[in-house]
This record gives sequence, C-alpha cells and structure tokens, in this order.
Amino acid sequence: MEIPSTHRCVEVPVPGAAEALLLVERPVPVPGPGELLIRVFAAGVNRADVKQREGVYDMPAGASIVPGLEVSGEVAARGAGSSRFALGDRVCALLIGGAYAEYCVVPEVQCLPLPEGLGWVEAAGLPETVFTVWMALFEQARLQPGEVVLVHGGASGIGTTAIQMAKLAGARVFATAGSAEKCARCVALGAELAVNYHEQDFAEVLAGRLGSRGVDVILDIVGAPYVARNLKLLAIEGRLCYLAGDAGRTVQMDLLPVIQKRISVTGASLRRRPVAEKGRLAEAIERRVWPWVASGALQAQIGATLPLEQVADAHRALEAGEVIGKMILTTRALTQAG
Repeated sequence: MEIPSTHRCVEVPVPGAAEALLLVERPVPVPGPGELLIRVFAAGVNRADVKQREGVYDMPAGASIVPGLEVSGEVAARGAGSSRFALGDRVCALLIGGAYAEYCVVPEVQCLPLPEGLGWVEAAGLPETVFTVWMALFEQARLQPGEVVLVHGGASGIGTTAIQMAKLAGARVFATAGSAEKCARCVALGAELAVNYHEQDFAEVLAGRLGSRGVDVILDIVGAPYVARNLKLLAIEGRLCYLAGDAGRTVQMDLLPVIQKRISVTGASLRRRPVAEKGRLAEAIERRVWPWVASGALQAQIGATLPLEQVADAHRALEAGEVIGKMILTTRALTQAG
C-alpha cells in the first residue's frame, strides 16, 4: 500500500483536561536505522497518557509529543538494518510515544508478531501491560510457582493482565478492585478472591484468609495509603513492587517489618529503559508469554473501543474509572479493513 505524505495524529499543544487533546494533520514519520514504520490499526490508552496530557509526567528524552505507548498494525516501511519483519507483516509494538496516530515509528526489537487469529483491537491492548507485568512480577519480584501474589487495581489493564499471567505461572492470586463488578471480573480471570476496597479492608480480609501464610509478592499502583498494610501482609522475604503511586508517593514507614521479615521493596519503570533492554524483554516475552497469547490462555481485557476522533472521551472514561481492562482507540485503517 502506498504511504501518504501526511497522516492524522493527536497532540497536546497546551497541557490540560481531556479537551487539550487535538487531532491534527502532520507529515508521516520516517523510520530511522533499526526502526519500522507501522500503519496503525489500533492503539492502547494508558494512565501515563493521561498524566502526559495533564503535564505532570516527567517525559523521557526523545519521546514523541504524540501520546500513546502501544499499537497494533502492519509494517509499512523499514529503516536501514531492519530485517526481521517484512512489509505487510502484522505486529504489535511497545512505543516510547506516538501511538495516537495513523502511522508511527518504533524500534524493530520492540515489535512482536501477531499470533494467528489475534485481532487488531486485542493486540493493541497487550504490549504495555505484558511488558510491564513481565518486568515487574517475574523479573524484579521473582514470582515463583506456588507463591501467593496480591494485585492492587486488579480490574485495570495492568491488573487484569497480572492476574492472568500470575495464575498461568502457577501462583495463587488475590486482588483488590473498586466495585462488585470489577471484583467479579478479577475472580473470573483467576483471582482466588477479590476485595472491594470501598467496602472492606483488604489487609484484614486477606489476613483472615491466609493466616500466618502471608503474601509473597504485592504489585501496587496505589502507593502511600497502602504501605503499612502491605508490609503487614507480606510473608518472610516478601517482595513489594511499585508501578505507580496514584494515591500518593510520599510515605513515613515503619522499618521494623522490613527488617524482621527481610522484605524487598522495589519499583518498576518501563518507559525510560533503553531500546536494547526493551528488546531483551521482548525476546523473553515472545519465548515465555507469547505461547499463552497464541493459545488464548492470556487475553487482553478490552473494556471499550473508540475511534481516534473521540480520544477526549476515551481519556474521560479512563479517568472516571469506567473501564474494566483496556481502553482502545481505533483508526481509519481498521474501518477500511472491515
């Protein structure tokens, strides 16, 4: 297919509310050495995009002013040295930015082939969550079969993916979520129990369920309000991994449980990692996680899809907590594909 000279993409000229997202016409980007140009069919919407729009996200050097961290699409052009994928190949990819667009460029090593039968929309909801969960839960927190893991924000894109991946790896999984519907989805995905944090204290509920057994790994996006309860729940040599601090990042903590139980506290950041490191993660994911995707055992949980033109509505829905799983934006290419 002939590549047009211009395409539509979303920019944020001035940080602000959802209305700050503007759909504009810009030249189609050109892939550099080791990069691919992707004709975008669908793009995932993440909370990092909301923070970027608000102007409160510390952007890494070289990031596109166009928001968006993950896409699915077909290879439209190849930069020098790119050889793994052919023109027209179906891929999904992890980006440093630029996904809210009809075309984007991405390092080839950050792309993964779409398994047979995987649709464009579901594929767009996989890269950011799968890369993040693999990095945080399996590499940094070293989750092992038979261990107990607690996933805070279990109904989010990260949460729904973490529940599935931990379960598939042989762990016992528990979760927290903010409504009965969201808790039910967590259980349907493999959580042994999901606690509605608006109605119950998750630490009390899980302590009653697990007794002295405790939790081996906690994946947390909440932050400060949960620190004391997380430490109390963790087992000997438990691991607490932070992906965000959405409810607060500044804490005063009692070090005694950390010392007595030999607890490890870590944080996992994906966007700032160098391309070579993301390429290494992609190789591990294709080898260890992609078979789950190909078999249908691991599925992106798509809560809603909207056309690129309605990007502001997509952000509003995500901010309002209306989406279980992933919000996906679709482009004209998907409509044209039928």
